[in-house]
Amino acid sequence: MALYAIGDFHLSLSGSKPMDVFGDIWKDHAVKLKNSFSTLDVDDVCVLCGDLSWAIGLEEAEEDFRFIDALPGKKIILKGNHDYWWTTASKMNAFFVKNGFNSISILNNNSFRYRDLAVCGTRGWFFEEETGTEHDRKMILREAGRLRRSLESAGDAEKLVFLHYPPLFQNYICRELTDILKEFNVKLCCYGHLHAAACRAAFNGWYWPTEYRLVSADHLSFKPLKIAD
Repeated sequence: MALYAIGDFHLSLSGSKPMDVFGDIWKDHAVKLKNSFSTLDVDDVCVLCGDLSWAIGLEEAEEDFRFIDALPGKKIILKGNHDYWWTTASKMNAFFVKNGFNSISILNNNSFRYRDLAVCGTRGWFFEEETGTEHDRKMILREAGRLRRSLESAGDAEKLVFLHYPPLFQNYICRELTDILKEFNVKLCCYGHLHAAACRAAFNGWYWPTEYRLVSADHLSFKPLKIAD
């Protein structure tokens, strides 16, 4: 039994959104994901850090979720900026039940226990005081509230956080989120969103009490990162 993380599947199994236009590394990336996940056991848990499917609605995303559900282990999903199919938890859970997708759980204003650890998180957002709009300000405050509710729901357990957007990137620090991670003494924060050249500029390391790790699929060569045994 182990805990893993990876983000940014960018699936389009029933659509026409080829990812290899973004570089050879994305060629047959669904096959690469399937092969990598084949090493996981049925009782393993993998957190999927957003941007799972290019679909616009849930019905269009059915084949992508069929692929995800068929991967070994349990999957905990959170929202990414391209997950336009994302809707209310009740509608998504009903969709999963309708299609027999039994291995997928939703991380949204809640948390999950893995042994003595708590899996917490939210999408996140970019907001810079100098360039951000009022909409951006509202979005980051909303995401900060969701992160706080997720962490509070975990009680006294040691907390791990999973985001889609990076809270640190080059000279950018999203203090609305990093301050909360510090407040709750979060030891590890995994995030996705960044690809190609941006991966080389990603922050991987310690800031205050938290270690930050980029887990976008292409950065990991489509192999989930083991977080804990």
